[in-house]
Amino acid sequence: MPAIDPQFREIAAQANAWPFAEARQLEKRLGGKLPDAGHVLFETGYGPSGLPHIGTFGEVARTTMVRHAFTALTGMPTRLIAFSDDMDGLRKVPDNVPNKEMLEQHLGKPLTSVPDPFETHDSFGAHNNARLQAFLDEFGFDYEFKSATETYKSGRFDEALLAMLANIEKVRGVILPTLGEERRKTYSPFLPICPDTGVVLQVPIIDTDTAAGTITYEDESGKKVEVPVTGGQCKMQWKADWAMRWVALGVDYEMSGKDLIDSVRLSSKIARLLGGKPPAGFTYELFLDENGEKISKSRGNGLTMEEWLKYAPPESLTQFMYQKPTQAKRLFFDVIPRNVDDYLQHLAKFPELDQQKQLESPAWHIHSGKPPHEDAHLSYNILLNLAGVCNTEDTSVLWHFISRYRPDATPENAPTLNRLTEYAVSYFKDFVKPSKIYRAPDEAERAALEDLHKTLSALATGASAEDIQTEVYEVGKRHYEEDLKSWFRVLYETLLGQSTGPRMGSFIALYGVEETLTLVRRVLDGEDLAAG
Repeated sequence: MPAIDPQFREIAAQANAWPFAEARQLEKRLGGKLPDAGHVLFETGYGPSGLPHIGTFGEVARTTMVRHAFTALTGMPTRLIAFSDDMDGLRKVPDNVPNKEMLEQHLGKPLTSVPDPFETHDSFGAHNNARLQAFLDEFGFDYEFKSATETYKSGRFDEALLAMLANIEKVRGVILPTLGEERRKTYSPFLPICPDTGVVLQVPIIDTDTAAGTITYEDESGKKVEVPVTGGQCKMQWKADWAMRWVALGVDYEMSGKDLIDSVRLSSKIARLLGGKPPAGFTYELFLDENGEKISKSRGNGLTMEEWLKYAPPESLTQFMYQKPTQAKRLFFDVIPRNVDDYLQHLAKFPELDQQKQLESPAWHIHSGKPPHEDAHLSYNILLNLAGVCNTEDTSVLWHFISRYRPDATPENAPTLNRLTEYAVSYFKDFVKPSKIYRAPDEAERAALEDLHKTLSALATGASAEDIQTEVYEVGKRHYEEDLKSWFRVLYETLLGQSTGPRMGSFIALYGVEETLTLVRRVLDGEDLAAG
């Protein structure tokens, strides 16, 4: 193992960031010693009956954060497995695939035995596995892919499966109290694969032979069928399967959602019955839609990953995943601008932080300890408002103002900023522009705006954003001494057509004092800004 600088370790040991807290928990579980396998194994699971989604991204991103924090803290070598449960039976035909009638003929078979409806891979499972790997590769995750089908058939699970068979009644004793009366009569942790149809069977097991490593069940004709539990001829029920996998692979860390709390508890009991030790891990909260309801793939509520990435960089999505993972968060379009700007602020402040604070910055965890640095940043919110005032969907119009405000910035030397202009234009077009509502100022507000016009007209050429902000504040104090928030709401609603907005000093510096004076005068003259 590479040596860890003692001073760095001392700092990391005190870091408050949750990935470091998880890393310390894992180190404690290991007793500070490297496992006999020669590495510490992290795992994330994937059900390939559907395509990767925003929850898949969140779990892999968060696990990667913990993994990197653990490596930085201990220096121990690590691996991350993305495990696909592709031996699971196809329960229903998805809505978003072609050749549905063909799939109907293969219900119940392992996903890797079902023909690919897209006709691009050997099986439906292989198709979705390829999508998962392409998805993870797109974001640059460091992982190793494992297929349940390949792992079962290779014999890698055989030892753990035989241990499960030897403890089958104890395993049933863990699971049966959680089942209904009818299900208890037929439950078995082993699901045989029918030799004739290839279907994953949920049938009562009428006999077991530990010495032979087999189970016996009755088929539909009443014939007794004996099959080995090894070599991929059986698969495990979900909770028993999870436990068996932990033990067989030697998983040291795996996180999971709040909806799997009971599964974690039961699988942990089974893992101990097999002589293994459950992995460390923590429970993350689930996502909610804008109405506070749980997001469901079948309902289609909430926000998809593709939709997020249309309007914002992937780092902002990682920022969203980093923040407070144990609290339920609403996942809808309105959260995008805030998370982009939060990410940019953390990135900009990072070089100024001492080492302790750097380890607690989201930027350190989003970029695995090596955040990029770019000087020419503007907030996403300001770019949105600039697009709104210019009423443009053309990034070159935004760059006209940016280049005047920051002459050193170009699309070539400020790629992050350039990407943000493209995202901002897309977001403005789809969300901001349709919802803009301008209102005319009342008499008291007109007086304040006249004062603002006079004050801005008197500014020295080249006034800084801070100087402009100070003057805007002074105008507000003269007219809204007890309620400055109302002053800024007047500016947002009359000049920008919205209830909230940017820091006005920065916005005016970017848009231009003369342009702002023209905008204020248009409002005072009663022009309809919504008309363009």
